[in-house]
Amino acid sequence: MTKMTDWLVLIPTEFERRYLTLFSELESTTVKVCGFGPIVSAAKTAEFIGVYQPKRVMLLGIAGSYRAESVGGLHPGAAAIFSDVACFGVGVGAGENYETAGEMGWQQWGAADDDPIGDVIQLNDRLGFLKRFQERQLLTVCAASGNKEDVSKRLRKFPNAAAEDMEGFAVATACQFFRKPLVIIRGISNLAGDREKSNWKIEEALASAQSLAVEIIRNVGN
Repeated sequence: MTKMTDWLVLIPTEFERRYLTLFSELESTTVKVCGFGPIVSAAKTAEFIGVYQPKRVMLLGIAGSYRAESVGGLHPGAAAIFSDVACFGVGVGAGENYETAGEMGWQQWGAADDDPIGDVIQLNDRLGFLKRFQERQLLTVCAASGNKEDVSKRLRKFPNAAAEDMEGFAVATACQFFRKPLVIIRGISNLAGDREKSNWKIEEALASAQSLAVEIIRNVGN
C-alpha cells in the first residue's frame, strides 16, 4: 500500500539519526535511514520514493569541508544547503591519472527520452527558496579524504566543491529519475582530510543542520 508524505527526510546512518530528533514534531514528514555510501543510498532512496510518494526529498547528515578558511568557507559546526552535487570516482584511472566520466566524453545516463546525468547534477529548485542561500557545490566520493593530498586531487577536478559527502550524488540521481525536488543539507563535522576525531564537531554540525532543515520544512508550503 502506498503511503503519501510531503517530505521524505533521508539520513545516511543510524549514528547521525540519533542526533536528529525534532522531525517527529513535524506533520507529514517521513524520516528514513538511506544507508552509507553512494550505492546503498541510491537504491534505498528509489525504494522509499516508490513507497512514500513524497512531494519533495531532503538529504541530511554530516560532511567534510574543503574551504573553511576561504571566503564563504564552511567551518566545522556550521551547516549549509548545496545548489549542485558532483561525482568523484566514476571514470577511469586513479591518482594523477584519474579522469572523470565527463572528461572521457561519457554521460552516466544519456537516454534520449530523459535528462542526461553527467559529472554534476543541478539540484531542482522547484521549491524556489535556494536563491536565499549561497551557491555551493557538494562533491560525492566513494571514500572520504584521508589527507590533504586527497583533498588537493579532488579539488583539481572539481575546483568549485565546498565539501564532500558519500551520498549526495546518489540520492540526487534517484530524485532526478523520479522527478522529485531535492534539498541537501550537510552539517560540517570536520575539515576534509583531517582524520583526528578530537578536532571534529559532529554534535554541533548536526544541530546546525537540523535547525536549518526544520526551518525549511516549516516554511516551505505543501
